[in-house]
Amino acid sequence: MSIFPTDITDKAEKIIRDFTAAGLMVSTAESCTGGLIAGALTEIAGSSAVVDRGFVTYTNTAKMEMLGVQEATLARYGAVSEETARQMVHGALFRSRAAIAVAVTGVAGPGGGSVEKPVGLVHLAAKSRSGDLIHRKMLYGDIGRDQVRLATVRTALEMIAELAQT
Repeated sequence: MSIFPTDITDKAEKIIRDFTAAGLMVSTAESCTGGLIAGALTEIAGSSAVVDRGFVTYTNTAKMEMLGVQEATLARYGAVSEETARQMVHGALFRSRAAIAVAVTGVAGPGGGSVEKPVGLVHLAAKSRSGDLIHRKMLYGDIGRDQVRLATVRTALEMIAELAQT
């Protein structure tokens, strides 16, 4: 019995199976999900062969210290931005042994949103060592904190799987 919905567990199982077969590792950099992506992956038996590490960087200071996000990027674009997600994923990839990394930063709610950055806005980035990069700007809407976070986990797992196919 998983603590995650079946569709998330199924996606995580496929990633663990495929990455194990290919000898690949993954790392995560998480803000609004607080470690849930790494949690979904490590829920699967055998994940220690695939999950190298996860960075939970909830504060801007953590994003800078642990992932190398530039202070100027945070000042100009904010923590919830494409630019920050891209720097987060770069840091997660090159501060790990992973072949693929994923990063997420967003506004899960219920508060904290604005007109420019509403509740439910999440920027995700996935990057491979070969240089392939995917960015997605998701507008999940004000569907509740738990649902924004779970939707973000789903999207992140899809992006990891997508990069593994390239």
